[in-house]
Amino acid sequence: MKAGRLEAFTDGVVAIAITIMVLELKVPEDGSLAALAERVPILLAYVLSFINVGLYWNNHHHLLQATTRIDGRVLWANLFLLFWLSLVPFVIRWLDASNFSPVATASYGVVLGMAAIGYSLTERAIIACGGRESVVARAVGTDLKGKISLGLYALAIPLAFVLQWLSVALYILVILLWLVPDRRIERIVEE
Repeated sequence: MKAGRLEAFTDGVVAIAITIMVLELKVPEDGSLAALAERVPILLAYVLSFINVGLYWNNHHHLLQATTRIDGRVLWANLFLLFWLSLVPFVIRWLDASNFSPVATASYGVVLGMAAIGYSLTERAIIACGGRESVVARAVGTDLKGKISLGLYALAIPLAFVLQWLSVALYILVILLWLVPDRRIERIVEE
């Protein structure tokens, strides 16, 4: 199977998840700045989530551009990733409804952490399909950023019950780590 179909399917799921996220945002009760200020925390959670989903989409796009062949393992690993990304709108709604409770904040990290595992599984499945000398295998290497991200999620999830603000700060740190453009695949493809 060619990677283009998988990329198109993933694009569709990501687009739907982002659409659901924005449609679930509650508008302020009235036209005052005070009413808008009450919605700022959930708007910031939406921005954080939009960037997270966007980062997965962007990196997934680059990953599949360097992929020549996929198999059933890749399809299942990618479905695992998409399952967790599809839960992002749910945890945002839960954050809002629970007034950012520790359990909801930890669950947000679980969903993002599991999506990170899903992305890593997809990378590994593509490498297994294409071989150790494939473009993706050479580009990904040891995947230090991916391992650091998983470590930060593993730390942030229990912190949500003790120091919630630090948990959220670690979620933001993961985003900042990935906002720095990851040129590994582009560099190898250009060789």
